[in-house]
Amino acid sequence: MQALKFENVYFSYSEDGAEAKDDWFTAESSFCLQGIDFSMEEGEFVAVLGHNGSGKSTFARLSNGLLSPKSGKITVFGLDAGEEKNLFDIRKQVGIVFQNPDNQTVASIVEDDIAFGPENVGIAREEIGKRIDFALQAVGMSDFRTSTTTRLSGGQKQRIAIAGVLALKPRLMILDESTAMLDPRGRKEVMDVVRKLNKEEGISVMLITHFPEEAMLADRVIVMNEGRIVMSGVPEEIFKDEKELETYKLKTPRGVQISQKLRLNSVSVGDGFDVESLADEIARLVPDCVKNQKKNGAGVGLSEYEESIAGVKKSVVCKNLHYVYNPKSPFSTHALNGVDLEISEGEFFGIIGHTGSGKSTFVQHLNALLKLPTAEKKYKPKKKNKSFLNPTVLRVSGFDLTDKKTDFKALRQKVGMVFQYPEYQLFAETVFEDVAFGLKNFQKDVSQEELENSVRFALETVGLDYDQVKNRSPFDLSGGQKRRVAIAGVIVTKPEILVLDEPAAGLDPLGKEEIMSLLHRIHDDWCKTVIIVSHDMDEIAENCSRAAIFSEGKILSVGSPTCLFAKESLIEEAGLDVPFTAKITRALKEKGVEIVSDFTMADFVKQTLALLKTTGAGTGLTEGGRSDA
Repeated sequence: MQALKFENVYFSYSEDGAEAKDDWFTAESSFCLQGIDFSMEEGEFVAVLGHNGSGKSTFARLSNGLLSPKSGKITVFGLDAGEEKNLFDIRKQVGIVFQNPDNQTVASIVEDDIAFGPENVGIAREEIGKRIDFALQAVGMSDFRTSTTTRLSGGQKQRIAIAGVLALKPRLMILDESTAMLDPRGRKEVMDVVRKLNKEEGISVMLITHFPEEAMLADRVIVMNEGRIVMSGVPEEIFKDEKELETYKLKTPRGVQISQKLRLNSVSVGDGFDVESLADEIARLVPDCVKNQKKNGAGVGLSEYEESIAGVKKSVVCKNLHYVYNPKSPFSTHALNGVDLEISEGEFFGIIGHTGSGKSTFVQHLNALLKLPTAEKKYKPKKKNKSFLNPTVLRVSGFDLTDKKTDFKALRQKVGMVFQYPEYQLFAETVFEDVAFGLKNFQKDVSQEELENSVRFALETVGLDYDQVKNRSPFDLSGGQKRRVAIAGVIVTKPEILVLDEPAAGLDPLGKEEIMSLLHRIHDDWCKTVIIVSHDMDEIAENCSRAAIFSEGKILSVGSPTCLFAKESLIEEAGLDVPFTAKITRALKEKGVEIVSDFTMADFVKQTLALLKTTGAGTGLTEGGRSDA
């Protein structure tokens, strides 16, 4: 039986599109979906890829009756979604998890939130209890059953949202970027659950994702672009065509990218769709006489970079920082438990850790959104806790945050904060007003000319045309444009320190690259220190000079990505993963091939080419490989 079928479906959010639907040739540009034909068999696992704004989320909402098409027909498990009487039955059978968990949280206590769906479809009370247990265990949140939903981190909320749909045990589960805010272990756990439900219980799965590695788990992949399905096939076929994917602003998995870069340098390797296959491909080219030879370098001590910043002025000095949410209440949560960290001026610094490790709580202290005196004095435990005998120190950009007399307004002008969903920081009627707000708030006497010049500078810095967007409503922009406007509203004051909490989460691959490139340009031009919180280990390896690993409100380790990711047991202890290049390095080492790199893709390819040059596998290679590798 078919789980889902679209027949020539068109959809538009605007009334103009609805009125013009009889003239498709002239009106198609106003449609989010344009002539979609798609079918999905019951029990099938389909991954949906596409750039931001390609129509993926609209496609998902049409699939469970939250939206109705302007034209065409949608059938769900034999039920016509165009007939209103069928919508309740369709929504019972099709569960959807949205990208932002805050949009689907309905109760203040976790177990009540998960029970909401089953209660509304008439599940027996005893069965609801069993389903809550199952769902919480599936997403690794059993210990949070009685927690308040408002005090959960973004990633924890996402797990609860997924659990709420799992508790319904739908016949078709749709996940709309629902793992975007999870840490690597959380993503793996959720995907393991989804695969188990698909394979063992026959639940159909539609996975909308920007992670190629997740899409590789599907039976079939479809690619959307500008409201159309432009590619369809098994994952291996789709991800072989790097050039076509790039035209749709997408990327192949990292293993495939490495394989293609090696082939550009005359190395004969197959597509590395996973770690083991790529390791096998490289290892077979290395003669036995080269294997098991130890190489020097990439130790776990201080890198040259770390030694170079030893005497540099500090942007952040933090010692013995504690913080408690809901103190002296049954919901008391110790978010920070004695954090010690120094960040030097000029660094591009990363903060990593599992969901709920205290990362967001820590960075919110850096511009006093969470104030230290409250946390330290009101909630100070008994003195027998020796960790509290040492005074707390928190100095940021020269400001002492332990001093009540500190000018926090001046601090916030120097320390800009961009939150997990920066587009939710937008509020004004026009882009100009939104970006100008911070500057007017900090500088009451700013002239109109200076204001216009500053807003123009901020918008052009984030890659937006000032004249084209200044008078538009920020809410009419695309998702990527909204995020850029939100960042512009923070950098308009030219802060000395820029703090970003998951700045690239939920963006398509090209969007992520553009945001990181933007941050590096800002860092190089005028911003002294950039601090990013991220769950993407490859992002940290490729961009950060140093990083700190948070776990259970403490810091496990601080160092360069090269040093940190070499400590695999520590990374595992923190509930994280290592970059793809670290995984392939480990797999090759087990096969007797040792490649030492800094875990960036470019350096891994360079070091691999240098090794393979000695085997004759790559004729005509220059020393260290091609410069464009």
